[in-house]
Amino acid sequence: MATVDPHEIRLTGENSFMRLRQEEDGPLTASASHWRILLSPAGPGHILFLQSELTDNQVRIYSDNIALTRWLQGEIEQGLNPTFADEGIPVAEATFSRHGDIRAFFTEKIASRDTEISLTWYDFGESFLIHFEPGSLGQGHLSHGAYSVFTPARRAQLVVNGRVAQGQPFSMNISGHASSSCSLAWSETWVRPR
Repeated sequence: MATVDPHEIRLTGENSFMRLRQEEDGPLTASASHWRILLSPAGPGHILFLQSELTDNQVRIYSDNIALTRWLQGEIEQGLNPTFADEGIPVAEATFSRHGDIRAFFTEKIASRDTEISLTWYDFGESFLIHFEPGSLGQGHLSHGAYSVFTPARRAQLVVNGRVAQGQPFSMNISGHASSSCSLAWSETWVRPR
């Protein structure tokens, strides 16, 4: 018997991520959050939030829909990752493409006027479905919940203008399930109470 979720849908799409460290318990050497949004109040589009030694540890934002970027910063990133939520950070116009197959590897490519970026995930574990109840995610005002299919990668690579970021994925535990700091997160839907 089908049931209808009572919450308001805020967005649906993808939010694959990549967090690298040189040592298991060391500081992050790179953090990337790649969004492919199909439905939202600000329309569809792509966004990459990136911070690493390849960006001089500064946050860089790339998008093909600046209105969507600012909406996402205020609606989601403010509670999920405040580092990426600063609306004073300029947004570079970019194009986005993808290729690969999760049976082997998957690559997202981002190109702006002066920057070429690729994020590649490979050596995948088994996919699993995760559901966060509204109010259980993030910090502060974030009352949202989310549904997502995670496909964790044991290996990943971030390249900016031909330079490879230092570090590697590290293991994570999500609600008792073995996962990775580098994961494809597809079929992702964010909701909030009506």
